[in-house]
Amino acid sequence: MKPINQYIDHTLLKSTASINDIGKHCEEARHHRFFSVCVNGCNVSLAKELLLHSSVKVCSVVGFPFGSTSTSAKVEETKHALKNGADEIDMVINLGFLKSKKYDEVVNDIKSVKNCMPDKALKVIIETCYLDKEEITMATQLAIKGGADFVKTSTGLGTGGATLDDVKLIKSVCSEDVKIKASGGIRDYETALEYLNLGVDRLGTSSGVAILKSVAVHSSY
Repeated sequence: MKPINQYIDHTLLKSTASINDIGKHCEEARHHRFFSVCVNGCNVSLAKELLLHSSVKVCSVVGFPFGSTSTSAKVEETKHALKNGADEIDMVINLGFLKSKKYDEVVNDIKSVKNCMPDKALKVIIETCYLDKEEITMATQLAIKGGADFVKTSTGLGTGGATLDDVKLIKSVCSEDVKIKASGGIRDYETALEYLNLGVDRLGTSSGVAILKSVAVHSSY
């Protein structure tokens, strides 16, 4: 297993995040060598500038947090983020289409975004807190069909975040080349480790610094 900091997408998606907040967030990511920062699209260029000459990647969200914007809007949002330096995209699926069993539309939504970024990682957020087991299975299958590199559990802004049972279900559907990102409610080392032991490849959390302080109590990272 890699050092735990290398699994963390250090996340700041509050609508009230100021330029100073983004600056502090990026400095934390640089200092702790997190895998990436995850920010809203308007902050991508700033984050990219602040993290220049570091190993920390910049991730942008698309269709966040509801997933209900049009496919063309998601495509343009993705193009804008990539132009400004985003290395990865976390997009929210259209949950209304999923609930309506408009599966072709869900796949097209994902595929249209992936087509903009064939050589960069696309994480597809299925927002598990709103889905039953059958819908989680279907959403995972559709994400894979659309070209997702990762299936991500949650926005962190829904009624709940990642759960171990949901991750186990997603993992049972995913092929080996599709990874999993657990997000929402991961605030300490013990919880993070539970997900990593299940085979999760990325952790989305705003508590990365606290997790590493907790790690230091157990061992060095």
